[in-house]
Amino acid sequence: MPHLLITVCTYNELDNIRLLIPQLREVAPQADVLILDDNSPDGTGQAADEFAAQDDHVRVIHRPFKLGIGAATLAGFRYGIQHDYELLLNLDADFSHHPRHIPALLDCVKTCDVSIGSRYVPGGGISGWSWTRHVMSRGVNVYSRLLLGLKTRDCSGSFRCYRVAKLAEIDWDQTLAMGYAFEEEVLYRCRQVGCTFQETPIHFEDRRLGRTKISGREVMIAIWMILRLGIQRLTGGKKNSPRGRS
Repeated sequence: MPHLLITVCTYNELDNIRLLIPQLREVAPQADVLILDDNSPDGTGQAADEFAAQDDHVRVIHRPFKLGIGAATLAGFRYGIQHDYELLLNLDADFSHHPRHIPALLDCVKTCDVSIGSRYVPGGGISGWSWTRHVMSRGVNVYSRLLLGLKTRDCSGSFRCYRVAKLAEIDWDQTLAMGYAFEEEVLYRCRQVGCTFQETPIHFEDRRLGRTKISGREVMIAIWMILRLGIQRLTGGKKNSPRGRS
């Protein structure tokens, strides 16, 4: 069984991906790195192909167009499940999730099913945000905990390491969110199949290069999707039954 898969979802991250892949290979030389590119017009996918041509541990999936960060992350989950990895670690491509935190996430997951790189536990933090973005992020996390019954402090970040065997128990065909609310939904689905969680502090740094993909419209969609999941939970509606269990 291959041990560790690192997934990175990209859209117009050419300058970042050229810097990120070598750092990932350095900090986790035992890992395979999977780039999932949504047909970036800036050539991100082609740059990833160049790395893959030189390194058997780098793989690339080219998706036909921009389908959403959640859809791309889910494609990485399916790849990890299909190829029998033990662990899957996901991070953003823009260095807001610095590779230096990967060893701590891998150490943390030894005693849980999902380790979370957390901005909101002691030792964690954020640099480069406006006060409005701080308020928005804090609000979304409180909202998610209340509606989805989550206990983790950082429910909206994507810097996490999962046990793939637990991801395989989830029926991902039931997924509602394909955008940014996917991160909260993942924790909700993992909780339904009995996952244990731990958070380890990270320092989140606003992206070095390129532009953020988060828009007001994306935020409103995320709020609506979390509400739908919360209603589903509170009304005892469509639940995610673990695979292989009655």
